[in-house]
Amino acid sequence: MRQLYQPEPEEETAIDITPMLDVVFIMLIFFIVTATFVKEAGIDVNRPEATTAVKKENANILIAIGPNNDVWIDKRQIDIRSVRPNIERLHAENPQGSVVIQADKESKTDTLIQVMDAARQAGIYNVSIAANKP
Repeated sequence: MRQLYQPEPEEETAIDITPMLDVVFIMLIFFIVTATFVKEAGIDVNRPEATTAVKKENANILIAIGPNNDVWIDKRQIDIRSVRPNIERLHAENPQGSVVIQADKESKTDTLIQVMDAARQAGIYNVSIAANKP
């Protein structure tokens, strides 16, 4: 009797996606680590205009002074007496940063001076005041 050729049963083929997932997770971690996040002081401020306004790149301590002279740091309203400890804490986290004060047009100069003085008492002499370019 003659025997017919019977092919061996095919093994089920599957694509291993584990290396692809590894690469995707590594890319995700890379993008999270290298991403820069926009910092906001906490409120929208109606800044005055200045023709000599220049964009500040390394400003990582943003302080906002509202029209009612309320002071905001990191989206929290704080008392004027606690500005210096907050600046010292933020400066300890990133010593290369500078302070940018976003003062509203309607705020008092006295509040602005107190915030600037608190920044200098905290050891930061690189203090800028935000303005809009006309």
